[in-house]
Amino acid sequence: MFESLTNKLQDIFDRLGRRGVLSEADVDVALREVRLALLEADVALPVAKDFIKRVRERAIGAEVLKALKPGQMVIKIVFEELQETLGEAGRLNLNGTPPVVIMLVGLQGSGKTTTAAKLALKLRREGRRPHLIAADTYRPAAVDQLKTLGKQLDVPVYDEGTSAPPPEIAERGFKKAQEAGAGIVIVDTAGRLQIDDRLMSELEQIKARLKPAEILLVADAMTGQEAVKIAEGFHGRIGITGLILTKMDGDARGGAAISMRAVTGVPIKFVGMGEKPDALDQFYPDRVAQRILGMGDMLSLIEKAQETFDQKEAERLSKKLMRAEFNLEDFLAQMQQVKRLGPISQLMSLIPGMNRLKDQINEAEADQSMKKIEAIIRSMTPQERRDPKLINASRKRRIARGAGYTNTEKHPERELEGIQEVNALLRQFREMQKMMKMIKGGKMDINRLMKGQ
Repeated sequence: MFESLTNKLQDIFDRLGRRGVLSEADVDVALREVRLALLEADVALPVAKDFIKRVRERAIGAEVLKALKPGQMVIKIVFEELQETLGEAGRLNLNGTPPVVIMLVGLQGSGKTTTAAKLALKLRREGRRPHLIAADTYRPAAVDQLKTLGKQLDVPVYDEGTSAPPPEIAERGFKKAQEAGAGIVIVDTAGRLQIDDRLMSELEQIKARLKPAEILLVADAMTGQEAVKIAEGFHGRIGITGLILTKMDGDARGGAAISMRAVTGVPIKFVGMGEKPDALDQFYPDRVAQRILGMGDMLSLIEKAQETFDQKEAERLSKKLMRAEFNLEDFLAQMQQVKRLGPISQLMSLIPGMNRLKDQINEAEADQSMKKIEAIIRSMTPQERRDPKLINASRKRRIARGAGYTNTEKHPERELEGIQEVNALLRQFREMQKMMKMIKGGKMDINRLMKGQ
């Protein structure tokens, strides 16, 4: 998400940064391009105009035009105003007498049911006691979907099928959760258009009966310009308290996030970054602003690593690496940890300066390469992984065959290709061992190495 907007803004700021002195006309030209980039990213016209107006008022001031590096000052202003537009970090209001009610609303197909389960899992991991209520009686299989997800995640789900009115289901479900000692109740409601009076009235009834602490609008980040009307419709009718944007890992251009936050004034609380149950991230406007401007997001990368990595295993591997005792068994374990972080292109977008380089990486080829390495190492015996020096010509042939490089009538060269792949892996591994031994022996300055000197 935001990829197209990020690339366009980076091009604009690169040109701006190369100018030693900026005139008011230079600023206007750059901001016209920024406005166009925002509109192409599906930011609503009134939101884009207001944003550019605020930036311009600051950018044509003496502090910028007389600065030593005016281009950088303009980038700083854009960053600060973008952060202001995106609002504060989203946090749930969980104060009050348990069970606290969270009500999810939105259009059909926005991902409410999946999001309800993701949110329940996130809260349970924080030590809360969430219960789910299946109040979507209109979409076929919605109740069954929530029950299945609840069972997978070990979260209780209350349902009455599809025959009873949703307000009554919600009320009785709340009482059951209260009796069971639940800390939080998440109500999954049916998808509806904001202009459907009868169904919106149903939401008003659920709100009146349960008095939710949070009413969260779940919206598809790929909605585009229509996002503003959707947000205004729901907010005007039932008073939403926050936003959850789904499908943020897809081809969304990002404008929905900026527009919906700006027109409603309510914070974006979470973003869905995939289909997995744990793919729901808290929204941090400063980090998103950094990513939009191509500055990366190291904090999110570190947090992702902390959540994903087995800390004890990471410490063990780190110690072995620094003692130059790292073997192929350890290398395989390290690969498994890195793979759990997510796609390479997604990780590169979090690293400052790497956003543009990720376009040069073929995701499928990189994934295939990692699978090849994994297959080769898994075809070795434990003894061979611990001591690669044992691997002679006959063992290489056996390893290659075990990794799937078998001679066939159509491809007689496959075994030779496999042996070459084994040789390449062993050669790279020896180079890494040699480097670690030099660092351990003090023959290489680790600081200079990190700087590429």
